[in-house]
Amino acid sequence: MFDFISSWYRRYFTDPQAALLAVLLVISGIILFTMGKMLAPLFAAMIIAYLMEGAVKKFQSKKMPRFWAVILVYLFFVAFMIFLLLGLMPLLSKQISQFFQEVPYMINNGQELLMRLPEQYPELISQEYINQLILTIRDGFSTLGQNVLSFSVGSIPAIITVLVYLILVPLMIFFFLKDKDLIIMWVGRFLPKERKLVNEIWTEMDAQIGNYVRGKFNEIIIVGGVAYVAFVLLGLNYASLLGIIVGLSVLIPYIGAAVVTLPIAFVAYFQWGITSEFIWVMVWYGVIQFLDGNVLVPILFSEAVNLHPIAIIVAILVFGGLWGFWGVFFAIPLATLVKALINVWPTHEADPDPDTPTIIDATE
Repeated sequence: MFDFISSWYRRYFTDPQAALLAVLLVISGIILFTMGKMLAPLFAAMIIAYLMEGAVKKFQSKKMPRFWAVILVYLFFVAFMIFLLLGLMPLLSKQISQFFQEVPYMINNGQELLMRLPEQYPELISQEYINQLILTIRDGFSTLGQNVLSFSVGSIPAIITVLVYLILVPLMIFFFLKDKDLIIMWVGRFLPKERKLVNEIWTEMDAQIGNYVRGKFNEIIIVGGVAYVAFVLLGLNYASLLGIIVGLSVLIPYIGAAVVTLPIAFVAYFQWGITSEFIWVMVWYGVIQFLDGNVLVPILFSEAVNLHPIAIIVAILVFGGLWGFWGVFFAIPLATLVKALINVWPTHEADPDPDTPTIIDATE
């Protein structure tokens, strides 16, 4: 056992570049696990600045000085944030309030529908099962209401925190963009001069994660916008709320689209019942998901690293369990990082056992 561990260590960790990379990974992991919440505004600013760097480079490619490119992109960002805060958020809050006001009506209609099931299918569904199901649903909505009320009562500290973030994060974004080269040079002072492996991984991941995150942002905007327009044209209630949910569902491949089908069907059913309008809503939602998976995704992520569906699902479970929403959002980039590390990690073949016959020996 000791020989196996020693051989494994010599193969993967004797290279100085590999040792440096291992140290950097350990330090990064310690910082994330011990100070992740404290440094959340810093990480958020770095990620948003990273997203905006692509637009800055496009303006620079048109012979615009970097300073003015940063100013222009930053003004677009501020305008977008103002639109979210003053335009979209009040509308979304209003639709959420209206939805919770109609929940009792939906529960009553749903209860009547469930109560008829034992009469229609007595050999499959019993009255006792339906009663227990109704009780469970009522308890679930009651718990949800209590959580919403407790959040609204104790949300003053959270509101203050959000206000602080709204001031700090934009400031840090601006300086990350404006002083990018200075910051990179400062960080480089603490690293050894011989860091070829680290530079190779950074170059590869800069392209892969950049393409993925920017592509995913564009996918959310396009899918959510198209879904919103479709729901408005079809006359579906809560079009803004459902459009945002559909847009965010693309963060979780395979699973998100299936889960979001439920609230759309739920709202459409209680608005129209099983009618042609309900069928058209579900058909158009299916068309949107089909075009997203077969047309939009190949266009936006043509340069992204392909990952097996099992690897994607495992990454979502692992990183989502560690960091919640942001873990889910960055599950695929992080999985891509792990894959890149595995691919470029330097290895030294273990010294062969002199007693073990080689291919040459076996053929002689």
